This record gives sequence, structure tokens and C-alpha cells, in this order.
Amino acid sequence: MATGTRYGRDRGLSFRMFGTMFGLGLIYVILAGILFSLGFSAVLVLGISGGMLFFQWWFSDSLAMKSMNAVVVTPEQAPQLHAIVDRLCVMANMEKPRLGIADNDTPNAFATGRSSKRAVVVVTTGLLKRLDRDELEGVLAHELSHVAHRDVTVMTIASFTAIVAGFLARSMMWGSMMRDNRNQNAAVMFIVVMVVSVVVYFISYLLINGLSRYRELGADRGGALVTGKPTALASALVKITGEMARIPTKDIRAMEPVSNLAFAPAIAGRKGFTLEGLMSTHPSLEKRLANLAKVADELGQR
Repeated sequence: MATGTRYGRDRGLSFRMFGTMFGLGLIYVILAGILFSLGFSAVLVLGISGGMLFFQWWFSDSLAMKSMNAVVVTPEQAPQLHAIVDRLCVMANMEKPRLGIADNDTPNAFATGRSSKRAVVVVTTGLLKRLDRDELEGVLAHELSHVAHRDVTVMTIASFTAIVAGFLARSMMWGSMMRDNRNQNAAVMFIVVMVVSVVVYFISYLLINGLSRYRELGADRGGALVTGKPTALASALVKITGEMARIPTKDIRAMEPVSNLAFAPAIAGRKGFTLEGLMSTHPSLEKRLANLAKVADELGQR
């Protein structure tokens, strides 16, 4: 991953992406076996779910942009934004993605796209008006790290098992309404499949969010190393987190469709090992700042 860029190979991220995919694949096989043993047309369920995944992956950039009402901007429309990304892409030796702006007061950014050629980095108007140039450069370098390591694509594919479980639960609920309530076998099968679906979804959720938290730390590190300014990225994190409390609820809700892709969550995860931390898509602010402090030490800036 990203071997041709200055972001380099993040072996920790590569290992975790492989581990997550392997774990989800194992769950997927178990789920398919249970479906088959219960008499379900596993091919139909998995085929429909696979179609949903393909649609989500193929149109991931368009769906994310549309959900945020973001628009792609040209160098003439956003010269400062393009100038910063042009410089970062030259420094990182990587292809420049498309750039977009979302009219939202929440200070945030995200990257998406099924490939480097389809990648798009989106920033909100709230981010542009609150950060100085160095802080904005740090956030953009963070998002470019996601593009370079292609972890957005892996995250999309990794969601397949959760999609299957969710689809199965919905199909069972619909099917139960079509069956005779006096059919005890159908009722038992409904309960079994619902329980299995919930367990599969929960395990998938934990695996995917665990990968999501690590990839954010990896992107922080990559962005800080490319810019050579870990303190600027740390400053952006602190500023964004502090501003969240003053953002209108409607703007924060508008970010929900891309919350797992965003630079910072609306509510930061808590420090330490907690259930909330396990369910969070992002590391706590404390952990991200400590991670950036280590980069500053490596660069001899502390």
C-alpha cells in the first residue's frame, strides 16, 4: 500500500486491514453455513447483498458527495485549497485527487472513492474559516494519507458482512409477516436467524471500528511526517474538537452519513479502555495527541 508515495508502507495498517478482512471472511463463511443449514437460499441472500455492496463501492464517492451536498471545485474556484493540495501531492509523490467543498459549518473533512483515480477529498466551509494555513495543510495531508493507503476501499469492502447481516434481519422480519403465526418451526427459525444476525453485525461492527480507529492514527502520523508539522495537526485537532460544542445540531447531523470517514467525530471517544471506546470509529483526542507527540519527538521538535 502506498509504496510509491512518501507516505510509505504502513505495515501496522496493512496487517490490521488483512486481519479485519480475514476475520470478517470467517464470519461470512459461518453465516453462509447457518443460512444453508436452515434452508435459506444463501445464494440469493448473498447475491443481493453483494449487489448492494458493489453499488455502494462503485458509487461511494458520488453517494458521499451527495449526502453532504458537496461540489467539486476547480483551482479557479478555490485557489488556496488547490495550492496546498498541489504542494502536498508533490511532496508525497502521489496523484492529485479531486477536491470538493461542502457548505456545512461543522469543521471537518473526509476522503472517499473506490480508487486513487476516483478519489475525492472534501472539506467543509466550517473547516476553511476556522483553521490557519498550517492547520489546514495538516488536515489535508491526513486525508491524502487515506487516499494513498487506499484504506477507504478496504473499509467499504469490510462492511460486506455487516450488510449481509442487516439484510438478512430485514428479510426475516418481512418473511415473518408472510408466514402463518401458528407455524412453530418458522417462529423458531426466525428467532435463531435474528440472534445470529445481531451477533454477526455486532462482531463486524467491532472489527470495522477497530480498523477505523487505527487508520485514523496512521493517517495522523502519515500527514504529520509528510508536512513535518505534527504540532499544526495537533492544533487543528484541539481546535476542531473545541468548536464542536458550538456547532448547530443540524450541521452535525448532516455529517452523520460520512461520520466514519470524517477527520474528527462529532463526539470524541473517551480515554482508556471503555465500551464507548470499542464502539467508536475514531480514537480519543488524548490518544491522537499522544500519537502526534511521538512524531514530534522523532522529528526532534520537542
